[in-house]
Amino acid sequence: MGEQFKVETMQTAQGCCTARVYRGEALLNPPPVVLHLHGGSFMGGTIAAGERVAEALAAAGAVVISPEYSAACLNPFPAALEVAYAMLASMRSRCPQFAHKKSSLFVAGEEAGGNVAAGAALMARDQYLSDLKGQILLSPMLDPCLATESFRQYCPQSSAQSIADGWQRYLGQSGGFTHPYAAPAHCTRLAGLVPSLILTSEECPMRDETAAYAERLRQAGVSVESHVLPGRAGWLPQNTVAKESWAAQQQEITGIFSRFFQKAGAKPAEMTVR
Repeated sequence: MGEQFKVETMQTAQGCCTARVYRGEALLNPPPVVLHLHGGSFMGGTIAAGERVAEALAAAGAVVISPEYSAACLNPFPAALEVAYAMLASMRSRCPQFAHKKSSLFVAGEEAGGNVAAGAALMARDQYLSDLKGQILLSPMLDPCLATESFRQYCPQSSAQSIADGWQRYLGQSGGFTHPYAAPAHCTRLAGLVPSLILTSEECPMRDETAAYAERLRQAGVSVESHVLPGRAGWLPQNTVAKESWAAQQQEITGIFSRFFQKAGAKPAEMTVR
């Protein structure tokens, strides 16, 4: 893979935030700009844990901004969401700096980052952030009940406890469970959301809640593209998959990302000079 990143300091309404900026060798025209939020089960995580997804998004022709927001994830809702949304709102005026003045803005995330990305998309709808053109969710943590068949079948006990502890930390004592931004699976108003690309895998603990959310979005009239890939989800921070297995999965999701961006108006990739 030829993707590389540079570290930049982002200024938002919530203060400064360090972020990795990924650019692939071939950018779409104009290049989409993606705010990518890494996972970590609401137990912190690291920016490095999300590099597989960030690299796949960059390989698909996007410019990817992956912030280090782990400290916010250690605080109860809405701390992480406020940081993510502040960055998303600040990025709309910085698209020309990162890519092109006509670039479209997307939000993406896996696992706990998928929860925050889904919450940010809901918030963008409610606050009329019309610059956001799509959300990309990979095995998002959407339902704190942890009662689906796929969770019981594919989540090891050690990981299940960590995820349960993370949810408890994130929801806190202030009723976060009932807030649609904190637990999007329980949101009752999904109409008007941006086009959504939703991915999971057959052996993923979040498979069922991911598929259920995709179906509820469709029923609400949202444009949804969803995929259930075979095997384990190599993009989850806690999953260790063979290098060969991830290479094949990365190639597949990179193609899915690229087609989604092109449906939003980007043109086929052109080689760029670094």
